[in-house]
Amino acid sequence: MTKAFLTRLAVAGTAVAGVLALAALPAGADPAPQSASKGRGNGGSKPDHSVPVRLLTINDLHGNLEPPTGSSGRIVDETGQTVDAGGAAYLAAHLKRLRDRNTLVVAAGDLIGASPLISAAYHDEPTVSLLDKLGLATSAAGNHEFDEGYAELKRIMDGGCHPTDGCSPAGKWKGARFDYLAANVVREKNGAEALPPYVIKQVNGVKIGFIGLVTQTTPSIVTSSGIQGLEFTDEVEAANRVSRLLAAKGVKAQVVLVHEGDQVATPQSPDTCPVVPGPGSRIAAGLDPEIDLVISGHSHQAYICKIKDPAGQDRYHTQGSSFGRIITQIDFRVDRKTRDVIRSSVSADNHVVTRTITPDPEVEAYVQTWKERVSVVANRPVGNITATIARDPSGAGESPLGNLIADAQLEAAREGGAEIALMNPGGVRADLTYPASGSEGDGVVTYGEAFTVQPFNNLVQVVTLTGEQLRRLLEQQWTESYTRVLQPSASLTYTADLTKPIGSRVSDIKINGIPVTDTQRIRVAANNFLIGGGDGFTVFTEGTELWSGPLDIDAFVAYLSAHSPVDPPATDRITFIR
Repeated sequence: MTKAFLTRLAVAGTAVAGVLALAALPAGADPAPQSASKGRGNGGSKPDHSVPVRLLTINDLHGNLEPPTGSSGRIVDETGQTVDAGGAAYLAAHLKRLRDRNTLVVAAGDLIGASPLISAAYHDEPTVSLLDKLGLATSAAGNHEFDEGYAELKRIMDGGCHPTDGCSPAGKWKGARFDYLAANVVREKNGAEALPPYVIKQVNGVKIGFIGLVTQTTPSIVTSSGIQGLEFTDEVEAANRVSRLLAAKGVKAQVVLVHEGDQVATPQSPDTCPVVPGPGSRIAAGLDPEIDLVISGHSHQAYICKIKDPAGQDRYHTQGSSFGRIITQIDFRVDRKTRDVIRSSVSADNHVVTRTITPDPEVEAYVQTWKERVSVVANRPVGNITATIARDPSGAGESPLGNLIADAQLEAAREGGAEIALMNPGGVRADLTYPASGSEGDGVVTYGEAFTVQPFNNLVQVVTLTGEQLRRLLEQQWTESYTRVLQPSASLTYTADLTKPIGSRVSDIKINGIPVTDTQRIRVAANNFLIGGGDGFTVFTEGTELWSGPLDIDAFVAYLSAHSPVDPPATDRITFIR
């Protein structure tokens, strides 16, 4: 965004006075051991030789200062009921309830990036400042921390105003007071660390080493230009190297904060372990036995799991959903003599951040200040819809909102000769809901709501692919590890036979009803993340005759304005055979 644009955002608002008093809390009872698993030869330590430690953890906040809406603001609780959850003021209130004198607050990445306008308009400075006030001690870097590039992440950490947009209404940015960690991100030239690999914190006289990791797949899911010169290495190898270093320093109590996780087959109580073993489990099982806990993120799931470490001992592996809907509480004791975690003392619990308690008034005022600052743009109506347009896909992967965005990008890219458009499902961040979120009225879409759906400020681009390349591109939607169905514009139809082997599922490709030939040249529109080969769609990088158009949010807003009222598109562009 330009400096002039941000100046228009900065409407008058009263700054919240003073620092939020979140750390001065009454001491709670020492955590009680619950687990029966034993540690590495120290399970018999006497209580008077140990001290209690409590970790309160979050992950994948994504700048959600206000309570998230739609499906992003609901979660299944411990009783199996779906409840409203999340919002910074409620998060703060729950943290106050759970915190005791032995507490550290830590996180597993994606605290910023893909954020609603209230935070994104100011490059997520409002969210990082709030996390400082909440007492966050450290966090792993997530892939979304790299959304605006490595240089911008360093600015967020170290301070200074944005090089293009300047200072926010809060004044010169002073930098985060907590550490972002990433042991597996190094510079390609010399292997030097790009971010701190670990941090050592002290509680009750004992030292705890936190090792940060970000998913090794980061280069395929962020814009490549922002991370040029960086290498994202194997998570397990990097963590084990740092673990040995910490042990040599005498730090035996070790915790990994990793921005990678597993999927949950069926949402149920957040305290259960119904995960489908994936990259999160691979990392948790492969880490050195010296590492006592694995706190994860990235997959936006809620689970409390145990997994065997290489020495055959149980090790907790947890995740706390996303958008501030879950706080994970982990209690354990550290032996003063061995300086190690007593594994038999570890217990973990996922607490839903319900909205049935009184929100923290100081955080509520803080959020309101930023809401007022951005309201001039956020509350501007940009179009109308006739019903909620959901991002949830059909059983095979096509969603109404994904199709709508593809149609908008195709229209915006006509000047570049676009014939079809494709949208990555991970870039659709929230439903477009029919009920009013404020005073605008049912069915009215505001700029802020549209931005929440499309928060990345990617460019709409066009490249030329042959028909054969388009077929290979569409085949890349299915791999042995995952499925990512690209959302097609109405001009593109094809058949996907899911009973056939991966690599030979796509047939009957048509553009505007006309069959596509292998040698045909086709102008394909997508955001610059996909054009750069993001999400594993490497065939896009074979494209030629690159054309760049407007930002994706501008294309989306223009389409809504031009076609209101907009009906939810049908999900019939892909014919699935199962």
